[in-house]
Amino acid sequence: MNATLDQTRVDAFGATLADTINRAGLALMISLGHRTGLFDTMARLPAATSDAIATEAKLSERYVREWLGAMATGNIVEFDPDQRTYRLPAEHTALLTRAATPNNFAAAMQWVAVLGHVEDAVADAFRHGRGVPYSAYHRFHEVMAEESAQTVVAVLFDQILPLVPGLMDRLATGIDVLDIGCGSGRALAAMAARFPRSRFTGYDASPEGIAAAAAEAKKRGLANLRFAVQDVAALPERGAFDLVTAFDAIHDQAQPDAVLRNVAAALKPGGIFLMQDISGSSHVHLDKSHPFGPFLYTISCMHCMSVSLANGGPGLGAMWGKDVALRMLAAAGFGPVRVESLPHDPLNFFYITTPAR
Repeated sequence: MNATLDQTRVDAFGATLADTINRAGLALMISLGHRTGLFDTMARLPAATSDAIATEAKLSERYVREWLGAMATGNIVEFDPDQRTYRLPAEHTALLTRAATPNNFAAAMQWVAVLGHVEDAVADAFRHGRGVPYSAYHRFHEVMAEESAQTVVAVLFDQILPLVPGLMDRLATGIDVLDIGCGSGRALAAMAARFPRSRFTGYDASPEGIAAAAAEAKKRGLANLRFAVQDVAALPERGAFDLVTAFDAIHDQAQPDAVLRNVAAALKPGGIFLMQDISGSSHVHLDKSHPFGPFLYTISCMHCMSVSLANGGPGLGAMWGKDVALRMLAAAGFGPVRVESLPHDPLNFFYITTPAR
C-alpha cells in the first residue's frame, strides 16, 4: 500500500501540519501578548531587552523572555542577537495593538483559548450528539465584547449605519430601536450616547451579559437605553420598533426561524431589520475560498452549532451562510433583502430588509 503513496505529496502535507502546529502555538502567544498588554508596550518602545520590556509592562521578566522567544522565532518581533533586543515593527504594530482597532488581530486570537477550554465537553458532544451550553464557555462575554468593539462599534457610525440611506438622520430625530442578542450592549450604548432623542432596547438570554450592559448604561447615565433578559424566540412586542438590529446573533439561536418571524412582527410598517452575520456561502465547496474558512468552521463546531443544540435548537452553526439566511428571511415574512459587505470586515455580511407586509 505504501508503494502507491506520492512521497512528494506526503512531504508537502507534513510541512503543512508542521506549520499548522507552529501557528497554533503563535495564536496562543499572540492572545497572551494582547491580554498582558505586551504588544501595546512594545509599540511605544524602541528596540529593548526583555528586562526593559518587562519593566515597562510591569510583568515578570522570565515569562516575558519566553514569550519573546515565541514571538522572535515566529517572526512576529525582530531580535538582535548582539544587543539582545527585541522590536515590534511598525507594520506589525498596525495589526496587533489596541490602537489598531478595528484591525487588531491579537484580540481575535483569544478565541483559540476560549474554545480550547471546552474541548473535553465538545469531544463528549461528538458522541452523545447534544450541545455544550453557554455557561461552559469561560470568558465568552468578555472576548465577545472585544470582538463587538472591533467589528461593530468602531465602525458603527462611519460604515454600518450608513448602509441604510437616511438612517442616521432618523436616529438623530428620534426612533425606537431594538437590538436582539445584544450581549454586553456596547453597540447599543454607543448609539444611545450618539442619538439621545432615540429610544433603545437590548434583549439577550444571558443574565451575565445583561447585567454588564445595564451596569454600563447606568454608569454612563444613558436614560434612553434599557436592557432585559429575554428569549427573543418569544419576543412580546408587535409593531413597536422602527429598527431592529442583530449583530452576529441569529445563527446561535435555538429557534432562529421563530426569532426572525418575531423580528418581522415587532417592526412598524416600513421598519428596518439590519442583521450582521458570518459571511459563509451555505456551501462547503464555495467556502473553501473564504480566507477564514477553517477558522469559521472551527468556531461553528466548537461554539455556535453546539450552544444551539444545547438549547434544543437546529444547530445552524456560524456557517449557515447567505443562501440559507435569505431563504429563512423570506420564510419569516421579509421582503427583498440587500446583502452588503464592508472592507474592514471579511468575516461578516450585512443583511438589510423590511417586512413584506
